[in-house]
Order: sequence, then C-alpha cells, then structure tokens
Amino acid sequence: MSKIGKLPVAVPAGVTVTIADNCITVKGPKGELKQAFNSNVTIEQKGTELVVNAKDGSKAAQAAHGLYRNLVFNMVKGVTDGFSKTLVITGVGFRAEVKGKELVMNLGYSNDFVAVIPDDLTVTTDPAGKVIISGIDKQRVGEFSAQLRSLREPEPYKGKGIRYETEVIRRKVGKTGVK
Repeated sequence: MSKIGKLPVAVPAGVTVTIADNCITVKGPKGELKQAFNSNVTIEQKGTELVVNAKDGSKAAQAAHGLYRNLVFNMVKGVTDGFSKTLVITGVGFRAEVKGKELVMNLGYSNDFVAVIPDDLTVTTDPAGKVIISGIDKQRVGEFSAQLRSLREPEPYKGKGIRYETEVIRRKVGKTGVK
C-alpha cells in the first residue's frame, strides 16, 4: 500500500469533479483538466474528498496507486491555484522578451531563439532576466521550462546560461597561470 496513495485529495469549494469511463475531469476557476487513469486503480468521490484505491495487491496496481493520487492532487491544485516556474537568464547581453505568442531570446549565438508559447501557458519576462512560466497543468509548465533551459544550460565556470530560480550552480575554478 502506497503511503502517498492512502492520503485523500481534498476538493475545495468551486471545483467540480467528474469520473466516468476511466477518465477524471476536474473543473475549477482557472480552467478544466482531464486525465485518463489505469484500470488497476479506482477513484471515488466521498463528500469533499477524492480517494484513490488499488484494485488488488499486484505490483502494477501498487505502482499506479501513488502515481494517480498525485496526478489527481496536481489537477485539483492546478485548477484552483495554478503552477509557475521561474527561469533566470544570466550572461552579458542575454535577454528575453515576449512578442505576441512568441518568446524571443538572445542567448549569445548569432541568431535569436524564437519559442512559440503554447496556448495553455502564460509567459512573462522582466528586465532583470527572469522568465516566469505559469499555467494550470504542472506537467506542461515543467516541460516547457525544461525545453527553454536546454537552449543554453548554465556552465560551471562563469555561470552563464538559463537556470531555474531555485537551482544552485556549482562553480568551478578556472585555469591559473603558471610561470
């Protein structure tokens, strides 16, 4: 039995949950999310809580138990509060700006990178070199921010590149001149 899977998911006021045909739909003030779930688990609504149960003691059912509980929890949190990730762009002349539905970034290469912003995400920038990605789907927010980070990963000598705001870059000492 999963420790995480045993915990019920609280459904706040203003959020409606529909469970039908191995698919759960969560509607809230920020939007709507759908998720298909495995036949190894059952999801039941008991009052203002959602309970995820494994159908049997098989290894696949136990593995899916905690997974789907966390997916449902993230759906409920996403439609009520939303998720966001902040990227920090560090480097001389490195910058980013939003132009319509595109994020244009100058990252020290001869050409600018142009990333199309997905419809379900919101991207904002500030002059200090921060890019804030927000949306209701945790997986989409994380995936888009990881794609942007991969364009210029931070290097350990000068710290130039794109990093998460909470990420710490372990700096290395450069060469020393020997006479």
